[in-house]
Amino acid sequence: MALESSKAECKQAAGVFAPVIDRTRCEAKEDCVEACPYDVFEVRKLGDEDKRSLPIVARVKAWVHGNRQAFAVRADECHACGLCVIACPEHAIKLIRAASPA
Repeated sequence: MALESSKAECKQAAGVFAPVIDRTRCEAKEDCVEACPYDVFEVRKLGDEDKRSLPIVARVKAWVHGNRQAFAVRADECHACGLCVIACPEHAIKLIRAASPA
């Protein structure tokens, strides 16, 4: 029931906005996964390239949290309801307008 009411509050068509996760803030608490009615997010282990791209302090933070973070694996399904932004305790998610197709 909550899922249906959440979907009703989303005012954008899929793909107009996309979630962007700040890798220096995400602590893999999975609140975004639970809040999103469109299954946009998943929490998984960081790959070696992901870890190398982080500043040293963020690498240590990621290590403390099991080298896991949220990923917007289905960002094209985002309807910009903002539930993920509200749910994230680290304020690690922003919604940005997706690039228009060329």
